[in-house]
Amino acid sequence: MGKNMLQLFLYFGVVPLAISFITLIITTNNFLISTILPLIIGGCIAGGIASRTLPKSDDKRGLSLLFLLPLAYTAVIWAIFMLISGGFYGDDVWLFYGILHIAIAPIFFMTMLMGEGRLFLWAPLTYELAFVVAIFIALLIKSIRTSVNKKQVLTLITVFALAMGTGSAVQWHRSKTVLPSYGFEYGGGYSSTDLFPYYVTNPNHILPKLETAQTFTIKNPSEMPILDGAEAAYPVYSAFANAVYEDIGKLDRAEEIVSFTNTIYSYERLLSGEVDIYFGAEPSKEQQEMAKQQGKELVMTPIGKEAFVFFVNPDNKVDGLKVSEIKGIYSGKIKNWSELGGKNERIVAFQRPKNSGSQTLLEKIMGNTPIMEPLKEDVPEGMGGIIEQVADYRNYDHSIGFSFRFFATGMRNNPDIKLLAIDGIEPSPENIASRKYPFTANLYAITLKDNPKPQIEPFLEWMKSPQGQDIVGKIGYIKN
Repeated sequence: MGKNMLQLFLYFGVVPLAISFITLIITTNNFLISTILPLIIGGCIAGGIASRTLPKSDDKRGLSLLFLLPLAYTAVIWAIFMLISGGFYGDDVWLFYGILHIAIAPIFFMTMLMGEGRLFLWAPLTYELAFVVAIFIALLIKSIRTSVNKKQVLTLITVFALAMGTGSAVQWHRSKTVLPSYGFEYGGGYSSTDLFPYYVTNPNHILPKLETAQTFTIKNPSEMPILDGAEAAYPVYSAFANAVYEDIGKLDRAEEIVSFTNTIYSYERLLSGEVDIYFGAEPSKEQQEMAKQQGKELVMTPIGKEAFVFFVNPDNKVDGLKVSEIKGIYSGKIKNWSELGGKNERIVAFQRPKNSGSQTLLEKIMGNTPIMEPLKEDVPEGMGGIIEQVADYRNYDHSIGFSFRFFATGMRNNPDIKLLAIDGIEPSPENIASRKYPFTANLYAITLKDNPKPQIEPFLEWMKSPQGQDIVGKIGYIKN
């Protein structure tokens, strides 16, 4: 047994630790592959070498420990930590898991930095499986028979299977409410779509131009109000700035003056005085309360109309919903499309982050009806590990999402979604203009009443003027 313990220390301590350090110097575009491949190769080599010494062992009844104990250990420890963390690899508790797998610690360190939580299981398990498979293959090739303790082997296999089953069950349960990350690629992670075509600094921007002589201009950069707002509103206020701010595209501070940090952060920037005009839908109750607590009075200037729309995959048989059915879906009472005339499939209902413009409108529609917990995703945060956030919409056959009409069909220009009629009324421009569509919403320019900048008021008046409304219409919103 003493010799087997020494071999365990060598093959499952020293060797994987050396391989772990080797993986740190391998640089490829795929962190997962560059980590797993050396472990597979190293495990096979180590297993092949070990197979030469096994037939000489005096303690052949203890060979099963060398074969299977590390696999069982990994599976049990992983299952325990899956239960403790609820399957969330961003939990700090995984640091202690790394201590219990000290030989793989260098890989786990990079795993936490890269946000690749799957390696907590697959790094040690891959090496251990490769080691065991290599041993059995080598013994089969050499036609060497070894005596093992069958009861011991059966016990270890049973423990391994139960532990893997337990951890997998936690993972399966989590997969019902937490999805793999799609992440945001644009705007420093604030934007879910490419806003560059609307940048005032982009020489090939697609911002509309006025066909009549400019009636209002701000020439002095120091007098230009700082703009920020919702992602869906960015094209509008960028077009306003492009039309009114003289030579804005040539200014060094252009992207500070026409900024974008999304609904939640831009609203906070408005209250703190970093931003002069915020563009988006009406603020949430929490945001209004935030302004009240800070002694700030909001001035909400409607500058256009927009439709709050619900959409599904085009293959979905459902073409419209009643307001009561939307409440049923997002409260969790209606769970299957068959209840609404569709296929017998589970409804996957996506939401948006709390205090975003679209989530605020969903809350308004739901009224006093509680909203179920949103689907979430594990998002790699680069040097910050993994965080959990509300999942972005995925166009599955059985999913449903919501947004503003212009964002869903104009900015993203997604032909693979179908807008739903609400109470039999389509979200057409005509129905939005007449407010016949039940979820017609205002697009606001929101300011603070005590902001002393002299150009804010005339700029707001210009937005409501024929020229400002012409910009609103050309961008893709509905004029007031």
